[in-house]
Amino acid sequence: MLKTANLNIRIDPQTKQGAEQLYSTFGITVSDAVNIFLRQSLLVGGLPFEMKQPCFNNETEAAMKEARDIISGKKKVKGYSSADELFKELDAEYRKEC
Repeated sequence: MLKTANLNIRIDPQTKQGAEQLYSTFGITVSDAVNIFLRQSLLVGGLPFEMKQPCFNNETEAAMKEARDIISGKKKVKGYSSADELFKELDAEYRKEC
C-alpha cells in the first residue's frame, strides 16, 4: 500500500504564493497545511470552520460599493500622476479652509 497519494488542485498564483509565504512562517508547506485541513475535517466531520457570508456595517458596505463602482468605471474619480501632485492639491485645499 502507498504511504502517500497525490491530490492535484488548481488555484490562482497569488493565492498560492500568499499561502506559501504564510505557512513558511509556521515552518510548514502548503502540502502540510492541506493535510492538516483534511485531517481536521475528518476529525470534526465537516469543514473545520464556520462558513457564512461576511457581515459589514452600512458604512463599510457603502465604501465597498463605491470601490467596485470606481473599478468598473461606473463612478469617475480624479486621478493623479504622482503622490506629490495629490499632496500639493490636498495642501492647497487645506490652506483654503484655514
